[in-house]
Amino acid sequence: MDLDTIISVLAATLRLTTPLLLACLAGLYSERSGIFDIGLEGKMLAAAFAAAAMAAVTGNMWAGLLVGILVSIGMSMIHAVASISLKGNQIISGVAINFLAAGLTTLLGLTWFHQGGRTPALAEGGRFLGLDLPFAFELKSVPVLGPIYDGLISGHNLFVYLAFLAVPLTAWVLYRTRFGLRLRAVGENPKAVDTAGISVVKLRYQALLITGLLCGVAGAYFSIAQGSGFGNNMTGGRGYIALAALIFAKWRPVPAMFACLLFGFLDAVQIRLQGVDLPLVGQVPVQAIQALPYVLTVVLLAGFIGKAVGPKAGGVPYTKEN
Repeated sequence: MDLDTIISVLAATLRLTTPLLLACLAGLYSERSGIFDIGLEGKMLAAAFAAAAMAAVTGNMWAGLLVGILVSIGMSMIHAVASISLKGNQIISGVAINFLAAGLTTLLGLTWFHQGGRTPALAEGGRFLGLDLPFAFELKSVPVLGPIYDGLISGHNLFVYLAFLAVPLTAWVLYRTRFGLRLRAVGENPKAVDTAGISVVKLRYQALLITGLLCGVAGAYFSIAQGSGFGNNMTGGRGYIALAALIFAKWRPVPAMFACLLFGFLDAVQIRLQGVDLPLVGQVPVQAIQALPYVLTVVLLAGFIGKAVGPKAGGVPYTKEN
C-alpha cells in the first residue's frame, strides 16, 4: 500500500469520525450528569434534516447550521422535561425521540420537497466546503511531509477541526472547571450536590443543552458538510455507535476520541474494500463489507472493554427531599 492510499484512508477516517465524535461527546455530557440519552440518533437526524431544509431554502449554510442546532436543542429539551421535570423513564424518552425524528423527517421531506423524503441538492453557498490550511499548496511537493500536510491535515471542512478541538475542551471543562466538577458530582451523588445548595435540575438541564448543541452540529455535518442535502435515515445508526464508543471509553473524552477513530477507520476501510477481490476469498458481497465496522465494533466491545461502570446515578430521576 503506497503513501497516497494510506493518506486517503486516514483522511476518510477523520471525516467519518467527525459526527461520531461530536455525538459521543454530546452523550458524555448527558450521561455524566446522570441522564441516559438513547436519543442521540434522533437529535442528529432531525438536525440533519432541518439544516439541509433551511440551507436549501435560503442558500445559506450558516442559517442551516443554526436551525439544525436549534432543532436538536429543542428535542434535547423535550428529553430533559420528560426525564428531569416529569421524572419519566429516560430510555423510553430517548427511544421516542428517535422514532419521532425518523417519522417526522420523512413526512416533512415528502410534504415540503416532494422528492421521496429528500431535500434538494445544495448549491455551493448552502454547504461547508474544505478549508486549505496555510502553505498546504507550497508544501505539497515536499516528500512525505508535504502529502501528509496537504492530504491528511489540510482540506477538511470546519466541522472536522471543531470536533477534534472539542476533545481537549471537554476534558478541560470536565476536570478543570467548577461546572465540570459539579456535573460529575451530580451524576454520581445528586443528593450530596443538592445538600451543598446546588440545583440538580439546573445542572442536568445545562448538560442536556450542551448535548443538544453538539448533536445539532453533528447532524448538520451529515447534510450540509459531508453531504449535499438530506436523505432518509442518513445518520445510519451513528448515534448508537457513539453510545457504544462512549461505553468503550468508560465515559472519558480522550479514550472516546480513539474509540470513534477506530470505528471511523473501519468504516473507511470497508468503503475501500467494496468491489475488491481479496486473496483466497474473492469478491465479498457489498452487504457483508458494509456490516464489517458494526460487527467488529460489537466484537471489540464484547471482548476488550472489560467492566464499564457508568455514573452511579445514571438513569435514576432525582426527587428532592423535604
